[in-house]
Amino acid sequence: QVQLVESGGGLVQAGGSLRLSCEASGRTLENYSMGWFRQAPGKEKEMVAAVSWTGNTKNYGDAVKGRFAISRDNAKNTLFLQMTSLKSEDTAVYFCVASQTFGDLVIEGGTKSRTIWGQGTQVTVSS
Repeated sequence: QVQLVESGGGLVQAGGSLRLSCEASGRTLENYSMGWFRQAPGKEKEMVAAVSWTGNTKNYGDAVKGRFAISRDNAKNTLFLQMTSLKSEDTAVYFCVASQTFGDLVIEGGTKSRTIWGQGTQVTVSS
């Protein structure tokens, strides 16, 4: 059974940066696409970014394009999200996800039963 554990969240001022990490344990996620979703209070979950197994294909939500960068280190079973120019509207719980296809994340929005979710890490941006 795979577990995803996020880290790196916290409180940051607007305009600042944070780097989130997600470590997978239990077994390798070979050929899995991975990504980040977020959920702000009172709002639905939204996809932030996704990356294919090879890292060659990436997709970003419109709200974070040009500010966030997703990457992965398959040798270490770790996913990253570099967040820059943070805004108060980026405040949310950020979830790491993994699924067997890229489409599971960017089209199905992580709703497939086979999609694996982490517990989330809080990011708070103060204005």
